[in-house]
Amino acid sequence: MRRGNNLRPDHPSEAKALFVYGSLTDRSRRIRLIGRAVRTRKAMLPDYGRSRGRYFYVVPADGASMPGLLLLDLTPAELAALDRYEEVPQLYRRQIVNVIDARGLRHRCWVYLPTIALLAARD
Repeated sequence: MRRGNNLRPDHPSEAKALFVYGSLTDRSRRIRLIGRAVRTRKAMLPDYGRSRGRYFYVVPADGASMPGLLLLDLTPAELAALDRYEEVPQLYRRQIVNVIDARGLRHRCWVYLPTIALLAARD
């Protein structure tokens, strides 16, 4: 696996899942953006907490746990549509993380993390 902002998953199936914690938890918004309902699972992102500047974002925080949803079986085109919505690479970047679902199972998936530009923005 490569390190840095362009982190890629070790296994192709990992590229099909995305952990979301903000506006993308809204089913109707996701349908509007990608044109279909996707399977989801409740999940937690360990050692991250939510913060807010211009928009909400997650940052590393030892001992914290961020609740959200795991979006499953996304296509590359759907991920690209979600990237446009999240303004990748201007405001967010996608990175691989480990999340834990409601059954206690660990999943490697994408998450949107803030860029320096988002961290510096204030409304």
